Amino acid sequence: MKLLTITVPCYNSEAYVEKCIESLLPGGNRVEILLVDDGSSDRTGEIADDYARQYPEIVKAIHQPNKGHGGAVNTGLLYATGIYFKVVDSDDCVTESAYQKILDTLENSIRSGTGIDMLISNFVYDKVGVKHKKVMSYHRAFPENEVFTWDKVKFLHKGQYILMHSVIYLTQMLKDCGLKLPEHTFYVDNLFVYVPLPYVKNLYYLNLNFYRYFIGREDQSVNESNMIRRIDQQIRVTKEMIDTYDLLRLSNKKLRKYMINYLEIIMTVSSIFLIQSGTEENMQKKRDLWAYLKNKDQALYHRIRLGILGMTMNLPGKGGRRVSIAAYKASKYFYGFN
Repeated sequence: MKLLTITVPCYNSEAYVEKCIESLLPGGNRVEILLVDDGSSDRTGEIADDYARQYPEIVKAIHQPNKGHGGAVNTGLLYATGIYFKVVDSDDCVTESAYQKILDTLENSIRSGTGIDMLISNFVYDKVGVKHKKVMSYHRAFPENEVFTWDKVKFLHKGQYILMHSVIYLTQMLKDCGLKLPEHTFYVDNLFVYVPLPYVKNLYYLNLNFYRYFIGREDQSVNESNMIRRIDQQIRVTKEMIDTYDLLRLSNKKLRKYMINYLEIIMTVSSIFLIQSGTEENMQKKRDLWAYLKNKDQALYHRIRLGILGMTMNLPGKGGRRVSIAAYKASKYFYGFN
């Protein structure tokens, strides 16, 4: 059995997937790298097969009809033999020194029997054309270099929510929680992180800049114009997050607060791109989305709607929409995302 399964969803990524794979190979025989070729029409599948031939003990190439990012992650989880599970997108990469430290930590945890359900590390917003890269660090929020529970979590500010790039999950836990991501849908990485959280009992944080999240390419799903164009997919993910748990009934106070804040952030992301589109059709979709939350859970709706982000996203009139967009742009500049 491998220590860590790394699933790499690949779709028409011949221009950059090799850099990703090369950054993962130093994991050696402790890892398995599952290259899930999601119906690519370029040389991505051939590249995956070449690496599988060169490194048969480490790399496996899996070819499937196109199912989207979520479908590729689902396939990786289905075939995973590693004790732990990580997703690395094919246009991203990892830092070797942090990589080895993470593998050592996971291995030591298994040997000692301490048990880690979720390992968290930092990631870097590697944005095109930006000299000083923003780092998403959690050192003020989590104890370092020790196993801890949600009760030990300190303050996570609004822009500091945990992303797919931050986490490594226990594989069996992902299966136990019934994680299955929607196919042919972007932005499912939020569900990948969100759905398992109530199953996480033991956490571990390493203050290392492990994952390099490449952003700024025009064809990326997180490009603003693409997010507006695919806003129905973002809404689908948001509704699934609303439907997954009755958040106010979660017993752990720290976990409950974090998951409410997470949903608030995703409601905000959905709202701002609906506002930015400038169409009446999308403004109606925004109203419908907030009504969906209200119909699902009125108490949760009022808590989120009356928060600073909820109020900012629902200011009336054209002036209110301008304020909402300005607030988003300020946050974008401060945190370095997109």
